[in-house]
Amino acid sequence: MKNKIDFIQKWEYPQVVEVWEASVRATHHFLKEKDIQYFKPLILNTYLDAVNLRAYRNHEKEIIAFLGVGQSNLEMLFVHPDYRGQGIGALLLQYAIKDLKIDKVDVNEQNKQAVGFYEHYQFKTQSRSELDATGKPYPILHMQLEKFGT
Repeated sequence: MKNKIDFIQKWEYPQVVEVWEASVRATHHFLKEKDIQYFKPLILNTYLDAVNLRAYRNHEKEIIAFLGVGQSNLEMLFVHPDYRGQGIGALLLQYAIKDLKIDKVDVNEQNKQAVGFYEHYQFKTQSRSELDATGKPYPILHMQLEKFGT
């Protein structure tokens, strides 16, 4: 399945944002509509350029999931809701750990599914911020991969 993970071209950003929005609507029930509309252009015009992006594609080569990495931090990992539960998120996370050398992730505290997902893969909460990076009242858990035997 690794051959389905590849680079994202700038002209594909609108497709990435579609995946992001569908995923957020399916998992981030705590966000208000105005917040989704606030973040959407930031994702498209700022955030995607700020990270090392990889896509997971279906058989038609459409992006159905993606991740973004900055230094050793997993900045984003989103799977289209039509493809959730198929192991794609786990595959992308394992790729990010092994190939992109991440060991940290920030997660919305209210996104209990995501928190549980990362805990399942041995990420532990190190600290908590009351506000997200844009100053909105969505607490963030700063998680780090627990390394065994080091």
